Amino acid sequence: MIFNAFERMVALRYLRARREEGFVSVIAGFSLAGIALGVATLIIVMSVMNGFRAELMQRILGLNGHLGVYERNTRPLTDFDAVAAKIASVKGVVRVIPTVQGQVLASAGNVAAGANVRGIRAEDIRARPIIADNIRLGTLDDFKGRGSVIVGSRFASKFNVRPGDPIRLVSPQFNPTAFGSVPRSKQFRVAAVFEVGMFEYDSSFVFMPLEAAQIFFQSKNAVTNIEVFLANPERVRSIGMEIVSAAGNAVQVVDWQQANSSFFNAIEVERNVMFLILTLIILVAAFNIISGMIMLVKGKGRDIAILRTMGATRGMVMRIFLLAGASVGIIGTTIGFCLGIAFAGNIETIRQWLQGLTGTELFAAEIYFLSQLPSVVKTSDVFTVVCMSLSLSFFAVLYPSWRAARLDPVEGLRYE
Repeated sequence: MIFNAFERMVALRYLRARREEGFVSVIAGFSLAGIALGVATLIIVMSVMNGFRAELMQRILGLNGHLGVYERNTRPLTDFDAVAAKIASVKGVVRVIPTVQGQVLASAGNVAAGANVRGIRAEDIRARPIIADNIRLGTLDDFKGRGSVIVGSRFASKFNVRPGDPIRLVSPQFNPTAFGSVPRSKQFRVAAVFEVGMFEYDSSFVFMPLEAAQIFFQSKNAVTNIEVFLANPERVRSIGMEIVSAAGNAVQVVDWQQANSSFFNAIEVERNVMFLILTLIILVAAFNIISGMIMLVKGKGRDIAILRTMGATRGMVMRIFLLAGASVGIIGTTIGFCLGIAFAGNIETIRQWLQGLTGTELFAAEIYFLSQLPSVVKTSDVFTVVCMSLSLSFFAVLYPSWRAARLDPVEGLRYE
């Protein structure tokens, strides 16, 4: 739709309401603010939800692998190196890591708490960037032998241990003695402290050399599972079938989508619900535009009649009010777009500033799993929000503009 200079001039004049039309101007101002607020909030919320999903996927998949291969009858995997070699030959497989997993009671000083132990070879943990690139204290060079472990930063803080300090692990498995069965217990030395930025991992995960874990959990020459990393995590289903064929039907495969389906589905549902709820802000602002434009048309009845008698067509009148009403939506959307992008791009800095200003923790890692507030701005989401806002604003002014175009000049002059 093309607007000529006369239509643009009249539309701009109607947007600058006079004193007696102040209420119309107030409604237009609230409509503009509502649209700006709705667009900015939608962009920020969508960006944060995208950031949550991306960060959680990066940490969960970086630490757990894309596929887990287990013995079908839930027994430990024996001859695991041969099985790992067969899995590594499958196209699309990047890395194969035999692992021993188990739960223990960890204690140091007067503190005791549960922990998850992962037995892994030193070369495999060095090849895992999420751990190797996030060592905060100590060094992976000390991760060797049967008496060293690597713990998370929050775990180390909770137990008040540093590299070189001892920590005792108690297994739920029992050793028979002359006085009855007693839990298996062994003291280990902290070799290094890692921090991946996810509360669950940093507070409860303990990595142990594979040989030491096999002895501690009584899994000699066996592992509980084999972790498989793929070049493309989205192809877990098809590659999983190839792995079962290559390794034999005695194994079963659990991919990351199955293991974390409820978690990621909850994030997706929350994201969609938040989108619908926050869209109502823009919708309410659009209704304000309708009411404001109807009041403007009523107040400009005499002006419309004069324009018609001077030769203005119904199309020109309709375009004038379309431009006047749509300008509120366009300006509001532009302001909201700029605010949303700026806020989403600096949300962690803003969080830190607000925390320092109020003295309260606004993003507790114990609740939200991550230690930082993530944000990923997707062009597709921003495009959807902007198009939706502009569309609602445009459709909101169609009826008032149509009413203005249908106004009879005689009736407009008679009642003024």
